Amino acid sequence: MIYHLLRLFLKLFSFIPWRLMYVMSDGLYYIVYYVAGYRRKIVRRNLVESFPMKSEQEIKRIEKKFYHFFVDMIFESCKLAFMSQREMKQRMKFINVEEVNAMIRQGRSNAIYLGHYGNWEWVSSMPLWLDKRMTGAQIYHKLSNKHMDRLMLGIRERMGAACVEMHKTARYVTELMAEHKVCVIGFIADQSPRKKDSRHFLHFLNHNTPVLTGTEKIIKHYGFEAWYLDVRRVKRGYYEAEFVRLHEMPHALPDFELTAIYYQMLEKCIKEHPELYLWSHKRFRHAEKL
Repeated sequence: MIYHLLRLFLKLFSFIPWRLMYVMSDGLYYIVYYVAGYRRKIVRRNLVESFPMKSEQEIKRIEKKFYHFFVDMIFESCKLAFMSQREMKQRMKFINVEEVNAMIRQGRSNAIYLGHYGNWEWVSSMPLWLDKRMTGAQIYHKLSNKHMDRLMLGIRERMGAACVEMHKTARYVTELMAEHKVCVIGFIADQSPRKKDSRHFLHFLNHNTPVLTGTEKIIKHYGFEAWYLDVRRVKRGYYEAEFVRLHEMPHALPDFELTAIYYQMLEKCIKEHPELYLWSHKRFRHAEKL
């Protein structure tokens, strides 16, 4: 019952014109930021620690721009539930996709690194741009609320990419390889590992940060090609995502080097447009400030 009510809400929401939606987003921003103060302490601490050279005024400016974008993205994600493939391709464009498709035609599988940067929910439309002979998937964390989890799974899989729970990743990839399927899998790889799993650390945004290395292990074990997805916000409701090859021979790199390259590229993007990163999550809870 709850699931169907949520679906109905999203269906009704889909009829709201984009311009009106962003007017609503501007109104909700004031409630979220000024009235509710949603996670403002976490956001402020993350920004201050990540950009120690910026003034208080600069930090506040980034903070406000982040909350504006954060609310926009929530509304844009709601739109994804019933957006047509044609409109999705107009609003989320992928660049340099020809190189990835060339790899697919050669029978080579690909791993796509991305972060909680830009509209990562709309990245699920990637299969619309890829050669149809590939199998598309995205790795995700299962939500604790079963109704929201079911809803989000349906939204994220609408454009042709299967959702795979993180702890099932190795089994899923192994089965694909056993069936000789060419795949393209997206990994949001900037998530914070549990404290007991924090074994490897990298310098990231002025922190000595524990990082997940599972994506690198899969790439090396199965001989995947490695890409970084550089997401850019063109304007409200429009994005570009460019495939950037991380290394021509990722399997030949020393351990953890590929992960380090990914974090360097992600940090560069964040420093250019810090408001597009998800500052409201506890990314540095097990990290040490430098």
